[in-house]
Amino acid sequence: MSTTPATPLLSARDLQVRFGGVLAVNGVSFDVQRGEVFTLIGPNGAGKTTVFNLISRIYTPTAGSIEFNGTTLTSTPAHQVAALGIARTFQNIELFEYATVLQNLLIGHHVHRSTGVLSEIFFTGAVRRAEVKAREAAEHVIEFLDLQHHRDSLVAGLPYGVRKVVELARALCTQPKLLLLDEPSSGLNVEETDDMAFWIQDIKNELGITVLMVEHDMTLVSRVSDRVLAMNQGEMLALGTPAHVQADPAVIEAYLGSTEDMSSLRRQPQ
Repeated sequence: MSTTPATPLLSARDLQVRFGGVLAVNGVSFDVQRGEVFTLIGPNGAGKTTVFNLISRIYTPTAGSIEFNGTTLTSTPAHQVAALGIARTFQNIELFEYATVLQNLLIGHHVHRSTGVLSEIFFTGAVRRAEVKAREAAEHVIEFLDLQHHRDSLVAGLPYGVRKVVELARALCTQPKLLLLDEPSSGLNVEETDDMAFWIQDIKNELGITVLMVEHDMTLVSRVSDRVLAMNQGEMLALGTPAHVQADPAVIEAYLGSTEDMSSLRRQPQ
C-alpha cells in the first residue's frame, strides 16, 4: 500500500536572484520537511544568506517560487512574514540594547497582539489579558533557555554569547513554525557553541519547531542537522545527510578545502 509523501513546510523552486550583472542565486531548489533541521553551507559568497533574505522577503526573486505552509511567500509583504510563522535571527545581533531582556522578548510576542489603538490607550480588559498572555509566553522562553538570571538586565551590558541566546529567545517568542538561524555559532566560543547545539536540538525535539540554518561550523552542522544543502557561487553542489554532503568531492574542493580537513571532520561526533 503506497503512502502519500508528507507535504513540506517550506518549498523553494528554481530560485534565481540577479543583482545587476551578478547572478547571486541560480536554480536553487529544496524542500524543508516539518520537524527537521535543514542547514545551508558553503563558502562566503555562496548565496546562503541571499536565500534567507528571499524567505524573509527582504529580497524578491528574479525567478522561481517559495511556498510556506500553503502560502506563496513571493507574493507576501515582508511585514506579514512573522505572522505567518517564520522567525529569524541574524549573524549580526539585532536587539534593542537599552531595553531589558524581558522587554525584548515581549516585543517578539507583539506579532500576536490583536488589540486596537483605542483599547491600548484605555488599557481595557482585552489589553490586560493580552499583556498577561505575552508575559507568560516570554517567561516560558526565559525558563526554556535558562535566561532567568538575565531577565531584568539591559541587553547592552550582557556578554556577546548571552546576547545571541536572547536573540534566539526573542525569535521563539513569535511562536514560529519555521525558525531561520543565520550563523548561530558566529562569535561564540567552544562551550557556548556546545550550548547552542543543545538549544537547537531542544527547539526541534521539545518545541516541535522546524529549523532552517546557515552555518560554517561543520561540527555543529554534523551534530544537529538532519539534511544539508551545500552551495557555491549561487548554485547547488550537494544535498543529503551531513555525512553524505561532507564526503562529496565538489563540496570538499569548494568549501572544506582538502581531504585532510575532511578527515578531521569525520572524526567529529555525527
